[in-house]
Amino acid sequence: MENMRGSEVISCERCPALVASRSMIVNGDGKLNAEMLFVGEGPGREEDINGKPFVGRSGSVLDKSLQKNGIERKDIRITNCVRCRPPENRNPSKEELYNCKNHLHTEIQLVNPSLVIALGRVPSEHLLQRKVKVTEEAGKIELVNIAGVDRFVLICIHPAATLYNPNQKMIFESAISKAVEWIESKRTEEK
Repeated sequence: MENMRGSEVISCERCPALVASRSMIVNGDGKLNAEMLFVGEGPGREEDINGKPFVGRSGSVLDKSLQKNGIERKDIRITNCVRCRPPENRNPSKEELYNCKNHLHTEIQLVNPSLVIALGRVPSEHLLQRKVKVTEEAGKIELVNIAGVDRFVLICIHPAATLYNPNQKMIFESAISKAVEWIESKRTEEK
């Protein structure tokens, strides 16, 4: 049984392993009409405890990078491919990604962002429906059809990668800067 209210999943039991490992369903957070929608793979331990995406160490990395580019967290929307924490922080399975796809697509449709930023390999491949070499392709923007609508998707390294490999920090920062520059140029075009 699953139930949604707007972009929020109220109840869902489609993935037995995720249902067993979660403390709660972690829905997206931020502006419902944000120009930028960030998509991670799934909640981690801190997110599962707090009920909000990207509130742990990787969230701090993302927040600092946004601030460096003049963006506040309240100005964006952030969500995940799956809304429940995978056991032992493993990547979500293809079946789990598929089971949660409608939730993600519904949120993307409601937010209607100018740019979707895929944080890491899992969300990049899930949204683009192809293999992605994130380190090599970070900062690349592609037009892709998501739930019947063409959307711009920017490939980005997951902020957690910068915690484990400091060499990734420059690639991550560059991709975030490119996202912000792209949004600013889009605003200029629309004036």
